[in-house]
Amino acid sequence: MTPKGRQALAVAAACGLVVAVLAGAGVAVWQDLAPDERELLEPILNPRLGLLIMIGLVGVGAAAVAMKAFAQAGIGGPALLADEIGLIVGTDPARRVKPSGSPELKRIAEAVNTLADQRRSLQEDVEARIHEARLSVEEERNRLAALMSELNQSVVVCNLDGRILLYNNRARLQFKALSDAPAASGGGGLIGLGRSIYTVFERSLIVHALESIQERIRRQSAQPVANFVTTTRAGQLLRVQMAPVLATAGEADAEPVVSGFVLMLDNITRNFEAETKRDQMLHTLTEGSRSSLANLRAAAEMLEYPDLDAELKDRFLKVIRDEVQGMSRRLDETANAFADSLKTRWPLDEMQGADLVAAAQRRVEKKLGLPTKLEDVDPTVWVKVDSFSLLQAIAYLASRLSDEFEVREVRFRLSSAGRLAHLDLIWSGQAMSTETVMAWELEPMSFAGESSPLTVRDVVARHDGEIWLQREKTQHRAFFRLLLPLAAPQEQVEAAVYLKGDSRPEYYDFDLFKRTEGGHVLDDRLLSELAFTVFDTETTGLEPSEGDEIIQIGATRIVNGKLLRSESFDQLVDPQRELSEASTKIHGITPGMLAGQPTMDTVLPAFHAFAEDTVLVAHNAAFDMRFLQIKEDRTGIRFEQPVLDTLLLSAVIHPSQESHRLEAICERMGVSVMGRHTAIGDAIVTGEVFLRMIPLLAEVGIRTLGDARRASEKTYYARVKY
Repeated sequence: MTPKGRQALAVAAACGLVVAVLAGAGVAVWQDLAPDERELLEPILNPRLGLLIMIGLVGVGAAAVAMKAFAQAGIGGPALLADEIGLIVGTDPARRVKPSGSPELKRIAEAVNTLADQRRSLQEDVEARIHEARLSVEEERNRLAALMSELNQSVVVCNLDGRILLYNNRARLQFKALSDAPAASGGGGLIGLGRSIYTVFERSLIVHALESIQERIRRQSAQPVANFVTTTRAGQLLRVQMAPVLATAGEADAEPVVSGFVLMLDNITRNFEAETKRDQMLHTLTEGSRSSLANLRAAAEMLEYPDLDAELKDRFLKVIRDEVQGMSRRLDETANAFADSLKTRWPLDEMQGADLVAAAQRRVEKKLGLPTKLEDVDPTVWVKVDSFSLLQAIAYLASRLSDEFEVREVRFRLSSAGRLAHLDLIWSGQAMSTETVMAWELEPMSFAGESSPLTVRDVVARHDGEIWLQREKTQHRAFFRLLLPLAAPQEQVEAAVYLKGDSRPEYYDFDLFKRTEGGHVLDDRLLSELAFTVFDTETTGLEPSEGDEIIQIGATRIVNGKLLRSESFDQLVDPQRELSEASTKIHGITPGMLAGQPTMDTVLPAFHAFAEDTVLVAHNAAFDMRFLQIKEDRTGIRFEQPVLDTLLLSAVIHPSQESHRLEAICERMGVSVMGRHTAIGDAIVTGEVFLRMIPLLAEVGIRTLGDARRASEKTYYARVKY
């Protein structure tokens, strides 16, 4: 029961006791009177019964006032003192209790202040020693972070869960260009500490690259890196190089294990488009001019006849003039404007052929459960391939062999022949027709739960290669032969580093290496382990159900117990309705500031991406969430993640406090209020308040997200609806 509840119970008990005593005394006196005395008193008391009741009520009121004062001193005073002590212990060690109340409470407050001074002195001494010990570590960390931020290449470091723990300014700009809505709050919805890299890249691509790296580590390769090329949702073409982050298992002689990975990104969209246009220009010039050249040659041959009459001679000369003019026109048109791409060519990366075969073995055995063996794999062969799509094609062919011809084992063979590599997929069993092979080549690949719009023929065309079926009649075997382009052997990866001086180390949190997702239910996760998006909105009014609209969304993120001010979402929104002067006086946003801003249809998906995979936090969250929920049907955007409300949590932590307004909470917890009534300013203040609440919640046994939600639902304020 809350202190206020106990005070009310004490007052009610005192009043009841007074009523019981008066009633009992009256009944006892009346029973003690003789009958003649009762007859004598009845005419006297009956007219004065109202006066007696009034006297009794006055007595009850006096008892209530006295008990309320006593309860306030005995219950309310200690409760407020307990809240003050909790703030000193949990959030603000510099805070001191103001002695008030009874002499005993004043003595307790003075003793608490003395202990707080001693504790603060000890904390300062410990912090000074820790600071000295961490100076060298911080210096090395800052050097690394500065180096990463100064690189001209986009760099992102992730742990094995795919959570981003470091990125540089170049990567921030790169991800902005990859965003579906770059105009909304700078396109900051894709990248951030603790965010998942799988919002940009398919999980299967990363898993495939990690498997390739681990295989190279087992082979003790000098450069255990992987390369792949992929497209993003926004249509950008990226070349990615992945390198492992290695850590030891704890023992000095233990083999290193992969604890994370580094992604180096290059946007090659423009280069690829330029190459495609050059290819199309050559195609136009060659194919378009071929018929003209044929006509010119035929006309020239006819002009060689000596007995050719004048009319025919003029006609052939006209043909020559027309074809020459046509060729000239095509040259001009090709130089000024290129046609669309007729054939997509995919950038390829170099890798050792043995690594490609090993990856194919692992994929076939893991996905299909089909045993594999090796035959004559040349370790010196290097190939230029898109390994992801090529391995899909190999696994697809193996699955068709297993499903339709009951093949129980496949073998791989790799050799070089001139400028090409021969990769053979071999099996024993029933022969197949050429028509079957052609059907397999032209169907979109689908196997073992995976599907791709590409066909085997598309994959082979990407590599400018060939595929055919060949039989070994003497051994009663057959094989698919894939012709792939050879590459020069590479012993190390060359990287040019370009330094640039316009960014500083901002975006890193190395402690995230220690995080793993596991299979825990989110409600069972500790609040200190979760990632949060703290947000606030400014609106045209206070009635979302009556047509009021959001005009600004501001948000920041909390990751690993840190408020990331540099990772923010701050966007004005065109409400497409009039803005009243009364609301402008509160938030300072004028109609002119909203002119030309994106609408909610554009901003809401961007904010949803920014807040994805986090717990939402707001002050009086029911108000802000109602505005978002009203837009669900129109935009299709739903915020289904958990929501915490600092107003409700304040009522949980400090039930005896009168006010739970944001300003009052900030005053209690020593948080400076800046930028009030701006969305981003309120979001930052709310984030700081929430961080200070976490240890206070732990003190009352609320440690997990589920604990916080259940405690919030029991408060009075949780029943307020919008």
